[in-house]
Amino acid sequence: MSTGNGADSAPGHISTPDTTPASRNPGAPPGGSRGTFSSLKIRNYRLFATGQVVSNTGTWMQRIAQDWLVLSLTGSASAVGITIALQFLPMLMFGLYGGVLADRLPKRPLLLATQSAMGLTGVALAVLTLAGHVQVWHVYLAAFLLGLVTVVDNPARQTFVPEMVGKDQVANAVSLNSANFQSARLVGPAIAGVLITAVGSGWAFLLNGLSFAAPIAGLLMMRTHELHPVEPRPRAKGQLREGLRYVAGRPELIWPIVLVGFIGTFGFNFPIWLSAYVSNVFHGDAGTYGLFNTLIAAGSLAGALLAARRGHSRLRLLVASAVLFSLLLLVTAFAPGFWLFAALLVPLGVFGLTVNVVANSSVQMATDPEMRGRVMALFMMVFTGGTPLGAPLLGWITDTYGARIGMAAGGLVSLLASVAIAVVLARVGNLRLRVDRHGVAFVPATPSRELVAAA
Repeated sequence: MSTGNGADSAPGHISTPDTTPASRNPGAPPGGSRGTFSSLKIRNYRLFATGQVVSNTGTWMQRIAQDWLVLSLTGSASAVGITIALQFLPMLMFGLYGGVLADRLPKRPLLLATQSAMGLTGVALAVLTLAGHVQVWHVYLAAFLLGLVTVVDNPARQTFVPEMVGKDQVANAVSLNSANFQSARLVGPAIAGVLITAVGSGWAFLLNGLSFAAPIAGLLMMRTHELHPVEPRPRAKGQLREGLRYVAGRPELIWPIVLVGFIGTFGFNFPIWLSAYVSNVFHGDAGTYGLFNTLIAAGSLAGALLAARRGHSRLRLLVASAVLFSLLLLVTAFAPGFWLFAALLVPLGVFGLTVNVVANSSVQMATDPEMRGRVMALFMMVFTGGTPLGAPLLGWITDTYGARIGMAAGGLVSLLASVAIAVVLARVGNLRLRVDRHGVAFVPATPSRELVAAA
């Protein structure tokens, strides 16, 4: 999820899926024109984005309601961690197989199936909750089933973006996808907080289930002749191993994936930490939990719009954002007052989202089209699949030693990983550390190494 002025985020030999003349996509900006919202000029992507903002709002409503319901039923941050772990466990177990399916099957029909299944999951949980029969194991089961669908839905959605917008708009569209998600994150928690306080969690689950009608309608309304389809890969033995070998041989792919793996596993456990801060540190309610999530979303939205405007992705930006995000986690963990803690959540959102968008766009643009499903599945498997490992561990630390120690532990591990991978990338890319009156930066020692362009 990059082209534009300066060095691309991937080596020059990389192929792209868009070999179609501009006339195939009459809504596309000519010549890959830049602008924060340039990819929205493409009708198919506009339909996709509109449907996603509706379903994403419902998804965030369900996330807040789900976390708060589990906390209300159990009183345990560890139980919240288990719920999150179960939702992401299928990605860890089967994520690569989801990528193989995304490479083999047409994306649009596949997304119609996955979006329908996700809507049904929300409706089922709503029925149980509204009927007064919901138990913790029901929430665990719903989270696991949603995770199973996400195994296929995630790589299919990621790889469908280039097919809608073409190669020149991939970076912009990926950034707008994140802006879309974070816009919903601003609205969803606020609505969920009001609903939970007024009528309970069940209505948030129901509205989430119904919200999937919007992306399904958008997919059905698309003009298929304006897509830039990648020919599905025929079924063959060894496709999963082929994808792993492909990534292992490319440092511009493997190291960003390793970095987001550490950040995703140890740094993105906000449901655990924020619910613990609300309950045990600031003694708030569901509205306070919704406010904290909204503040993170506001920062994330700002980060996504900045990334969309930037139009390119560099590995040095990825590493710098990861370091700053980790440092902010450590500072926020020990913020002494409510409003200082709340204010620090905004820059946390900015840098956390920047890590995600830059890594995603760098990996997408550095990947050959016929391998993109498997590579993005590995990316998402590492980014979210580590949660079943990190969430219960950090939930236990948070329950045992307190919310501040729990958040600080996640920040410390993320920081150590970010610094270590920065050193590795500098060595692989033949970079050296420069310290002068302009600041501290890695610069090329020699201009001949392939990874220097990506950095």
